[in-house]
Amino acid sequence: MVPQNILPPARIACLVLLCGLTLPLAHAAEPANPALDPDQDKERTCFQTAAPYNPKVDIRSDVALVYGFHGNVTNRIEGWRQHGYKIHFMTGVAWGEYQDYFTGKWDGKNHEDESQTDKAGNIIGHGVGIPYVAPSETYGKYLCLGVQKAIDAGAEALHLEEPEFWVRAGYSPSFKREWQSYYNEPWIAPHTSPDAQYRASKLKYFLYRRALQQVFDYVNAQNKEHQRQVRCYVPTHSMLNYAHWGIVSPEQSLVQLQGCDGYIGQVWTGTARTPNRFLGVLKERTFETAFFEYGALQNLVRATGRRMYFLNDPVEDNPDHTWADYQRNWECTLVASLLWPDVSHYEVAPWPERPFMGSYPVKDKASRQPGEKVERTTISQAYATELLTVFNSLNDMRQPKTAWDSGTEGMGILVSDTMMFQRGEPHPSDPHMCSFYGLAMPLLKSGQPVQPVQYENIGLADYLKPFRVLFLTYEGMKPPSPILHERLAAWVKNGGVLVFVDDDADPYQTVTDWWNTAPLHYSLPRAHLFEKLNLSADLQEGRHSVGRGAVIYSRRSPAALTQNKAGSDQVLALAREACNAARIGWTEKNHLLLRRGPYLIGAGLDESPVAGTKTIKGRFINLFSPTLDILDSITLNAGDRVFLLDLDWHKTKHPTLLASAAKITSFKDSEHRVRCFATGPLATTAATRLFLPAEPRSIKINGVEATEKQKIWHDPTRTLLLEYANQPEGQWIEIEY
Repeated sequence: MVPQNILPPARIACLVLLCGLTLPLAHAAEPANPALDPDQDKERTCFQTAAPYNPKVDIRSDVALVYGFHGNVTNRIEGWRQHGYKIHFMTGVAWGEYQDYFTGKWDGKNHEDESQTDKAGNIIGHGVGIPYVAPSETYGKYLCLGVQKAIDAGAEALHLEEPEFWVRAGYSPSFKREWQSYYNEPWIAPHTSPDAQYRASKLKYFLYRRALQQVFDYVNAQNKEHQRQVRCYVPTHSMLNYAHWGIVSPEQSLVQLQGCDGYIGQVWTGTARTPNRFLGVLKERTFETAFFEYGALQNLVRATGRRMYFLNDPVEDNPDHTWADYQRNWECTLVASLLWPDVSHYEVAPWPERPFMGSYPVKDKASRQPGEKVERTTISQAYATELLTVFNSLNDMRQPKTAWDSGTEGMGILVSDTMMFQRGEPHPSDPHMCSFYGLAMPLLKSGQPVQPVQYENIGLADYLKPFRVLFLTYEGMKPPSPILHERLAAWVKNGGVLVFVDDDADPYQTVTDWWNTAPLHYSLPRAHLFEKLNLSADLQEGRHSVGRGAVIYSRRSPAALTQNKAGSDQVLALAREACNAARIGWTEKNHLLLRRGPYLIGAGLDESPVAGTKTIKGRFINLFSPTLDILDSITLNAGDRVFLLDLDWHKTKHPTLLASAAKITSFKDSEHRVRCFATGPLATTAATRLFLPAEPRSIKINGVEATEKQKIWHDPTRTLLLEYANQPEGQWIEIEY
């Protein structure tokens, strides 16, 4: 997804699933075809590609997401399947190579008036000749017949990506017809009032939910008729990003749709580097923004039984950054995604052709002289090896034992899809999402692993169980249903502490919605909430007991709290008081550190009110190192990101694969001899580190004795590092010890 006024077009998300690591080598028989992973049903990682099979991007995942109806879909699918991949199919919902639909070639009727259009009559496009769609029911039928091609070609799952309706759209003839049908009244220009803008967004939300339900229903019917189990996923940005970029998408409501099996959470450098304001400074904060985006996506599906894949991108849509910039920001988003342990499925590289075959500037724009030619280069072997190591490690993130070293756990900030409804003229909410970040950023910067909590889901069983303190504002969003106030009030009366921060100045308070429509007649949605809490609408600021819990009310604008340090301090003071009321200890730190089984994931926080550094002692493999360096301590300074494997976690005397930039299969250990099969993309270097009971006597790679440069024995940890050229067709590694 690319905002047309920020980055160049042509993004497509991608998925790749790989084998698990950090397991003792099994005494297993060799598979008939050792290049094929015998345990591909995990589907833990995946990648996406619109191209035929290419050995340079054969990163040995579980799943290849074959993209688009263009060309010969069957041949592209078959090419990836023949190389051992499970096949999913992916296409855009809001845009794509659908010219046959718009021109009428498909059904004999012209549909160009279904292009999303702004108030000046301009078509909003996702590249030349590819308009964003204002979806009609006919368009939903078109998508159904399109995905049938993929089903017939053997796709095991469908991914219908990015259902997006721009806030600045809503002026096309088709949208006017849908308004008349939905509201039973003539269309009103969205920019003429907050009420018209809010209602236009609700309709946009409905139209893409309807289109997706059409496809889900069609696929379910096909499954029943042909005894198939084709699944349906929706790759989508986080609601926070969509609100930030001015897009409406039916995020939470898809969880309720029959036939939706889950999502791909599309967070990457391009979304996460969108600037926000903290301490009065507007700038990119990639790690922090990604942390909240991934958190919103995790809490979108938590307690629903639906699957979430987290996307990472080693580069991004904008091709004008340097490799160093891409690597740094990828590490930020990767670490942010790993700090949400409920998710253990990943899309590791949308468009792997971009990092493994693309070229990018050597110098950033600021470093170049005026008129200097832009020199470009391909990926370094070091970065390629680092990427492949991490891709493989992501298969092993389903770890039941987790533990935080951070500030106070159990705090959340309620967020609603209605954030997307307040982003347009005539009174758009703050363009930098300050109503959210004004509450969220001070907490995170002081080390609190605070979670964005999907408001619409709070009625689900045990959904609020992890939380003792919740922050809420109706500045920038509104409660979508009165029943949510009853559920929130019940949580407070049962011991929760609600911190409500709002100055009642949001112009969207007066839009036509449930709180001011018969039989209810409240001037503000807050008044209805306070009534359910047995509190007066003109409540004084401060702390008020409600049942076994409490409400802390602050009559401030959250957006205004982003302007200076005093605003941040006020948020922290409210949080301390709330934790005291909830009888949980308040702790501030300048880092986040999470253990997931043998893995340690950490981030040092800059702009933190806490001074000092965090030192971690032990024996670790640095998974961000292309040579899988062994460390006996690591210091988390401000801005540092780490992904480590704890060697002391593995209490075994048997040979164990620890980390590898090649996919290792067919493990076999018998009589002091290890034999395994390694595969990886062409023109990349593999680093593989294994634990062995004793120093090896002989090492052969593809039948050839390893050179001294290819093997390094580390006696203190009894680990062997091997370095060798990856081969997509695979090669045997034989070790005698």
